[in-house]
Amino acid sequence: KEGFSSQRPFVFFLFNPSKRRTTVSEWTLYFGRQTQAGPNNNEVSRQLSQIIVHPNYNNSLYNNDLALMKLSSSVSFTNFIQPICLASNLSQFFNSTSCWITGWGKLLSNVSLPATSNLQEVEVPVIGNNECACSYTATDATITGKMMCAGQENKGACQGDSGGPLQCKQGSRWIQAGITSYGIPCATAGFPEVYARVSEFQAWITDQIAGTTADFVTFSSNGTDADTSFTCRNSGDLSTQFSFAVLVTAMLHPFITK
Repeated sequence: KEGFSSQRPFVFFLFNPSKRRTTVSEWTLYFGRQTQAGPNNNEVSRQLSQIIVHPNYNNSLYNNDLALMKLSSSVSFTNFIQPICLASNLSQFFNSTSCWITGWGKLLSNVSLPATSNLQEVEVPVIGNNECACSYTATDATITGKMMCAGQENKGACQGDSGGPLQCKQGSRWIQAGITSYGIPCATAGFPEVYARVSEFQAWITDQIAGTTADFVTFSSNGTDADTSFTCRNSGDLSTQFSFAVLVTAMLHPFITK
């Protein structure tokens, strides 16, 4: 998904945290793809002219886990290729907000998606940062304000989904809230996946695309956010049950265990 018009050829993408492929010739981006095997009659592809990695990306905390990619030429929108709005810095995603993720990642940690299958989607609830931080207490992870969490048991991102969008609908608009970053594979109970929080990067994105504009939209949640009063329970020593998994590759590459 990308959040800019066809005359403003930037796209959002999660960058490879451990092996930064910053050479534009290594990348081809596909739009309108339905299956990995094809045929994809509505697909178009583009090369890149520029890659901009966030300067404060941290490969230990996986903070600021995003990059911008600039296309070599613009893409025209069709019924099969559409932009997505980006969450503004005033956006609020309360606990249990319903959102969707998409990708061609694994169906289970040991079950790959057949190449002939369509792009997958699943509805997931936002998990507030306080609750999410409690979940990851027994791991090496630190949930920062530049991150957000979403997912539940048997519903979440898996190996191969990294870099994909976490998107939430408000009225008729789809708004990108997050970019798939890391997690414990896959959709494990008590461990929602972690995403780069798009709304935290409005200023940086705007600075990078000087001379053009991005469509930032404020997502508003109703009611009261239960996460503000969430307190951790004593969850015991989970470190013997789970090892922390980090997402070290971009789209179409797996989670690995640290």
